[in-house]
Formats: sequence, structure tokens, C-alpha cells
Amino acid sequence: MAFALSGSGIRFAAVVRGPGVRSAPAQPDRRTSLDLSLLLRKDSFPRTVLSGNSSNESNSTSKIVAASGKVLIPGGESDGLSPSSDSVSSTGVQTENPQEISETVEEGSKAEMAETSSPVEEEEAKTEIVETGGDITSSTEEMITGEESMSEEVVEEKPRVVPPPGDGQRIYQYDPMLEGHRGHLEYRYSRYKEMRSLIDQHEGGLDAFSRGYEKLGFTRSAEGITYREWAPGAYSAALVGDFNNWNPNADAMTKNEYGVWEIFLPNNADGSPPIPHGSRVKIRMDTPSGIKDSIPAWIKYSVQPPGEIPYSAIYYDPPEDEKYVFQHPQPKRPKSLRIYESHVGMSSPEPKINTYAGFRDDVLPRIKKLGYNAVQIMAIQEHSYYASFGYHVTNFFAPSSRFGTPEDLKSLIDRAHELGILVLMDIVHSHSSNNTLDGLNGFDGTDTHYFHSGARGYHWMWDSRLFNYGSWEVLRFLLSNARWWLEEYKFDGFRFDGVTSMMYTHHGLQVAFTGNYNEYFGLATDVDAVVYLMLVNDMIHGLYPEAVTVGEDVSGMPAFCIPVQDGGVGFDYRLHMAIADKWIELLKQPDEAWTMGDIVHTLTNRRWLEKCVAYAESHDQALVGDKTIAFWLMDKDMYDFMALDRPSTPRIDRGIALHKMIRLITMGLGGEGYLNFMGNEFGHPEWIDFPRSEQFLPDGKFVPGNNNSFDKCRRRFDLGDADYLRYRGMQEFDQAMQHLEGKYGFMTSPQYVSRKDEGDKMIIFERGDLVFVFNFHWNNSYSDYRVGCLKPGKYKVVLDSDDPLFGGYSRIDHDAEFFSYDGHYDNRPCSFLVYAPSRTAVVYALCED
Repeated sequence: MAFALSGSGIRFAAVVRGPGVRSAPAQPDRRTSLDLSLLLRKDSFPRTVLSGNSSNESNSTSKIVAASGKVLIPGGESDGLSPSSDSVSSTGVQTENPQEISETVEEGSKAEMAETSSPVEEEEAKTEIVETGGDITSSTEEMITGEESMSEEVVEEKPRVVPPPGDGQRIYQYDPMLEGHRGHLEYRYSRYKEMRSLIDQHEGGLDAFSRGYEKLGFTRSAEGITYREWAPGAYSAALVGDFNNWNPNADAMTKNEYGVWEIFLPNNADGSPPIPHGSRVKIRMDTPSGIKDSIPAWIKYSVQPPGEIPYSAIYYDPPEDEKYVFQHPQPKRPKSLRIYESHVGMSSPEPKINTYAGFRDDVLPRIKKLGYNAVQIMAIQEHSYYASFGYHVTNFFAPSSRFGTPEDLKSLIDRAHELGILVLMDIVHSHSSNNTLDGLNGFDGTDTHYFHSGARGYHWMWDSRLFNYGSWEVLRFLLSNARWWLEEYKFDGFRFDGVTSMMYTHHGLQVAFTGNYNEYFGLATDVDAVVYLMLVNDMIHGLYPEAVTVGEDVSGMPAFCIPVQDGGVGFDYRLHMAIADKWIELLKQPDEAWTMGDIVHTLTNRRWLEKCVAYAESHDQALVGDKTIAFWLMDKDMYDFMALDRPSTPRIDRGIALHKMIRLITMGLGGEGYLNFMGNEFGHPEWIDFPRSEQFLPDGKFVPGNNNSFDKCRRRFDLGDADYLRYRGMQEFDQAMQHLEGKYGFMTSPQYVSRKDEGDKMIIFERGDLVFVFNFHWNNSYSDYRVGCLKPGKYKVVLDSDDPLFGGYSRIDHDAEFFSYDGHYDNRPCSFLVYAPSRTAVVYALCED
């Protein structure tokens, strides 16, 4: 992420870093260093630790009602409670020993898991599958029969019902160590249940509460247009725009006792709408900070006029014949996610801002060909500063106008669905831009409108505002925002940004998470924020059962990916953020210093029944000031020695070999999902540097610009496609890797690590019916190397990083057949002999014939 410099209003990717970046100087200890090995077995010995309550826990949720105790009733219908901005105070998959890591992976949906009679019985059954060679579940058998065809699977229409809260008790069966913090967790769950009860009582349930966009902002009826805005701090308000020549006296608004301003504009005499589609509009308010024109908080579209700095809010209501109509059903959620992380603006090889249409026509077919089944799109929510990477959101309900119109975005998503690709949105609910001109900051002239006041409402590193998740109207705004993107644009889910910052009052800054449970359940826990995350996951999974939620959490919060009904936070996946840090740490060391056990531990260090999305690098490592894995490995040699008609160098040979191995072992061992940032699949040679000009900061410091150049704010897909460059081999390998997972579904199959040999620099593990053999030695190749396996039979090579197609040296015979021997080896009942060349990764599959 890229963020603003404090007090400057200027944002540079090179200067400060945001959520998901653990290596910034200002937060050197933010890496996930916790050891989860005690949690990797269901029967781990629980340790007793002191429970702690949040500093926010002194106030009961019953005080969520505003100081006035009023009910918000815009339009005469009960819309729920309307407190002021400060009305509510924020009150193992595996077992590891020196020779063994085994994993049992949750099969099916979490709904299926909830129906299991007992978590203990479930684990025992799955452990039997892993360690005795029992059958894989039928769903997995279907996955490994051939290349998946998602385009043929569509979501069945299901009733939209948010299930009632459960008892929240199963987390103690999943993780007995949580017993030591039962007091905190019971309090947290009681807060959640009380919020659900209040929402049911005053709003008619989460379904109605999350449709705030049907009441607030601009709503159209047969008689005219109603505009409502929650701005309790304003003294007066008027709707102004092109439609009334920006006359503040023409359309004054009235304020009800709950802080909601409202105006109704009847249709024109000819029946046409009083505000034409495409008109510029704003709300003019007299506030404690003076007279100001603001972009409506619920605006659906805003644009930056050419040559102007501020954005213009657009009344967006196209005629029916101009509205995009979705043609293709949303795909069924796949068992394993293979995510292609993307940014529309920089997705062109040309030095320009690409469009939704360009991404739809040029990039989506590429993603499909590469074998990814989901695209995660960044920077969708409108942001006034391009170089913020989309993380300083100004207009939460508006898709970025830089890339095209809302209809263009819908067309992009529909095309992805036609290709069988899920579309995940990188949603930012962790903070908001501090921009007072275009965004929510100081919207009604107060410091406490949508945000906490004072220091608690300001993120010093990101130079942004922090939401008050204990405010009723903030909950309405954010829950409705998540639903808007699912309902209106047919997104298939979200990657929630900066969740660590939300869940702790210290925001994860300068904190080393060691795994001590006091770090998760104590005075630093923001219970209001955690309850919001539980509510939004409840709403999403109840109303959109096929939707996917991924949380960016570096802390390792226990029960993060356990269903809310069981007492968890409710995410489907956690980003396994420690893996990327580990690779950077290793790449700074010589090969001789790499420890096989350390690599395996980092990749497998995750919680029982909590799914992870693994990645070797994301957009964070591609930002200017950092280095991608390819650049760490090959550095400036990439500029001179990537042409096939020129001799290579030892650095290039090593770099290409390890680039492939690092990505395959991350995907093979790191989780139940995988993510890659666009262009990194072929080792993109350039970092990302957004166009920017020279600036002097308030303290007088000079920050150089890049002459507003787009040269490094693009993706050179032409390099990966060129058959005369070595980039092509890395791209071909990544494609083969994705298709292998599509065929065998190994990311959701049981895993077993049989060898971590520090002398030979070998790592061998099984995932389902596949055996992965990695030789990280820089020089030694091994003939007749014995490889342990679970199932007897014939094995064949199905992926070989040394294949000439992938830039390798053809040292493996792909026609060879490998027959297993009986007899235990590396704690496996069978074994077979292979040739393991240096710096290669080879995958062997059990053949039926």
C-alpha cells in the first residue's frame, strides 16, 4: 500500500507503507513471528494465560443508543438508531516434529463443517485419512479427476437469510488454549449478539440494515428524487448543483432530530427527473468549521474534471436502455482459490492509465489462460490521489472514474464471470482518506462524524482517519457499502484491507506478535471493530452464500477464520503474510544459510481449520523502495542478460531457478489458496512508481518526483509473452503450476512433509496423490534419491522446473516411470527412487494405470 505523508496532502509509495507491509522502518517488529505449532493439533496441551478485557469494554452495548435516545426515521419509516458520532464508546492443520508435518484440511464449506457432530471426531477422522492413507473426500476426488471447468458451474439461487447468532462455544473445542480467555471472548460474543438483537429490533435485521443506500444518498421514485444525508454537526444544509445553478437558497434541506438532512425534489412538469443524469451535485453546509461544499457521502459516482484538483460528485442514474444488464451467472466458489491480484490502471503495457474495458478485453483472457480462477482488483473505490494505490478512499460507494464508468466496471465483471473467474474486490474499511475536500473527513464540520476524535481517530503512519465502529450510523454505512458492491456490481467477495489495524488500538504498529494470547485478547483489542467484522461476515455469508471473504491480518488472531456462529470472526481465509517476509529474509542471505526446517515451518505455521491464502510476494513487494523476488535474485543483470540469444550469467541462472522453486513451494505447502500480483509470474523487472511531481514537505524536506511519469506504473506483459526472452520461461512455469493445481486440487488435499534435510538441502512432501521434491542445493545433484510416499504404485513426472519450456536444462526424463517399494522410509509406508538435480523442483503423480 502507498500512503500520504503527514500534513502534506501528498502521498508517495516510496516514503511510507501501509497495511500488509511489515518491513517499514516505523514498524520493524510487525512481522508475524508467532509459533502456532501448539495449535496444530486439536489435542494440544492448553496453557493457562490471563484473560484481559479491551479498554473499550467498560461500556455496555446497550449504550449504543444516542445520547438523545432517538430513533432515526427518515421518510417516516424506522431506519434504526441514530447516535451521534461518539454515542457509543468503543468499549492445527499440521503436527510438527523434526521429521514430520501432517495436515488435515477442512473439506467443503464452513456450513458443512458446522454440521459435523464433533470437532474432535472430525479431526480424528481426517487424521486417519492423512496417516493411514484413507480415501480423500468425494469432493476432492471430483477435483483431481481433471482440469476444473468453473464456467460450467453456476451459483444456485438460495434464500437470503442471515442465520441467527449461535452460542459461540465451538471455538473452545477447536482451540482449548482459548479457555484462558473465555471471559474476553464471552464478552465479545455477547456484544455481537446484543448488536444483532438491536439491529433486529430497530432495523428489521441485518438484511434491511445493510440496505442503507435505499434510504440515504439519492433515491429515485416515480414522483421524484429524495436526498438524505446524515450530518448531525451541520447547522444548515442545501443541495446545490448544475440543476439549480448552484444556488444555495434554491433547495434548502431540513434536519430531523436525529441529524439527518432531507429534501424531496418532485419531477418536472414533463415527467422528467428534477436532476438530470450526469449532473454535478454537492451538499453545501454551514458547519462548526465554516461554510463548505461536500461530495455526498453515499455518492455513486464522482469524477475529476480535466485541469481541476477537486472532484465533482455526479448524480448517476442512466436511462434504462443505457444501464448494463448482466448476462452471465456468477461462478460457483472453487475449492481452492488461485488469485491474480490486479490494478486496472497499471494493467497496460503502455505508459498510461488503463481502462475497465481494456482490462476486460486484454487482461481477463490472460488471467484465464494462466490458470487463475479469481481476480482480486485493487483501487476500485474512488480515491482522489492515484498514487495511494486506492487505499486512501474518498468516495466509498463510487467506482474509480479514472478507469471508466460504472457500466464499464459491470461489463468487466460480467466478462470475468463468463470466463468462470471470480472477482474479488480489495475493500478498504480499515481507514479513510484525511481529504476534507473530497472525502468523509470533517464532512459535517466536526472531528467526530464518522471517526474517532483526537489521536484515536488518526493513523499517524498512514495519515488517514479511523472509523468509530461503535457508531450506529458508521455500522450502517460500512455494512451497506459492502453489500452495495455485491448487489449492484456482482462482486464475488472481498479482500478486507488492513484488518490488523482495525482489531487493535495500537494498529499493529511497532508490535511483535509472538503468539502469546494476551496480545490478542487484552486491553489493546478494539472490540467494536472485531464486532463489526463479525457483523459484516455474518451479512455477507448469510445473504451471499457463495461470496468469499479474505482478511489481511498479520497478527495471527485466533479464530479469525472460524464461523461467527461458532465464536470466530468469520473470514473464509487469512492472508499468510509471514511467508513473503520470510522469503525476503532468506534472499538477503547466501544459499548456504537457508534452513530447510525454517522454510517448512514458516509455510506450514497456521491454525487448525483456518484457511490461508499463501503468497511469495504481492503488490507490497513491487512498490518503489522495495524489491520483487525476481529483482532480489537477479538485480541489474535482468536488464542485460534476459535475451535468449545472449549468454546467461550465474546470477540469472540461479535467479530463474529459485524464482520457480519459491513460488511452487509456497503454493504447494503454504495454504489452501494462492495469490500472485500481476506481472510477478514472469519476474517483472520494474518496481511500481506512480506518477508524481517534486514536493517540499511542511518541514522543508524535499521529496523528488519522477516528472509525473507513467513509465513504471504499468505492467510489461509483452516481456512475458516474448519467446526470445527468458521471462517467457518463468511465465510458462507459473501457468503450468496453476493448471496443475486446477487438475489435482492439491491446495485443499492433505499434506505431509516427510523430509527436511539440512545437509542435502532437500524438502519432500506430499499433497494428496502428488509428491513434491525440492532440491535447494546450489551445486549437488542426487541420483537414486529415495523419496517416501503414502500410496504404492507407479509415479510419473507431472511438473518439472528444469523443463526447457520453463528455462531449464532438461535434466529430468519425463517418460520415466517410478515404481514404489514397500517398506517404511521417512515415516512413510512406501518409497521410490528419483534423480534430483540441483536447484530444481519436480512433482510426481500417482498413476492409475
